[in-house]
Amino acid sequence: MKEKLDLVKSEVNKVVKGKENVVEKVLAAVIAGGHILMEDIPGVGKTTLATTFARSMSLNYKRVQFTPDVLPSDILGFSMYNSATKEFEYKEGAVFCNLFLADEINRTSPKTQSALLEVMEENTATVDGVTRKLPDPFIVIATENPYGSSGTQMLPESQLDRFMVCLSMGYPAHDDAVLILKGNALKLIDSVQGIISVDELKELRRKTNDLYVKDEIYDYIVTLVEKTREMDIFSMGASPRGTIALLRMAKAMAVLDGRDFVTVEDVQRVVTDTLGHRVKLSAKAKAQGITLIGAMNQLLSQVKPPRS
Repeated sequence: MKEKLDLVKSEVNKVVKGKENVVEKVLAAVIAGGHILMEDIPGVGKTTLATTFARSMSLNYKRVQFTPDVLPSDILGFSMYNSATKEFEYKEGAVFCNLFLADEINRTSPKTQSALLEVMEENTATVDGVTRKLPDPFIVIATENPYGSSGTQMLPESQLDRFMVCLSMGYPAHDDAVLILKGNALKLIDSVQGIISVDELKELRRKTNDLYVKDEIYDYIVTLVEKTREMDIFSMGASPRGTIALLRMAKAMAVLDGRDFVTVEDVQRVVTDTLGHRVKLSAKAKAQGITLIGAMNQLLSQVKPPRS
């Protein structure tokens, strides 16, 4: 299966130039069964990345451009009266797919944002008192503009916590920007091949979840998360959901490396991606000029890892 996963990364990297690390983390989150938040300025390829992943993994894909006038019914669906049958008929919303792209999620109203809370946690959508199961697998890739950009508002902690990882693509390097100019990204997307089927992804998720983990690794993960609640550079620590996300991402990284066991390095590689959006820097940390990445590095240095 590692060979197929490498092929998926190769297909995506054909379109998304110079972002191999981000591509690997997104793939890890997908096989770990989590949702992905992409926070970055417009125009760096977040939507292209999501579209390419959908094609390479044979996923049914839908996109909604979040604006202030988008309603929860656009996301979840609605009931409409049929005059011929004299009954109300349910019309499915955009979330009934395998991969749902919530584009610029922080530009819509809190009411519409909250429509995603149930679907991201339970993989169900409730409309008019009726709960419907979403397709399996179901993945949300949401993009957001940096807070402070025109027309944006902060996502609530309850929603941020439902994203397994928060990633940033950043500007391309000079050579990669030249490659982007030389190759038309839209044409490249059309050439992307489906490498993994939906059934194969389900089986891969099952195997990833069953991966062997030593007790020392479990203890290390829990200690890292607990430390975010104790260190004075954080005003808010990570939740128990963050502990689970860190474990699942570490397992996925091991699978991508072709291993059937988790190492300390697997955990350390994804700490910032899984916990960074779940914590808040304290006023003291901000006054000292400590960045989020700096705070996460301090966290790693404070917790002694178990021996490999």
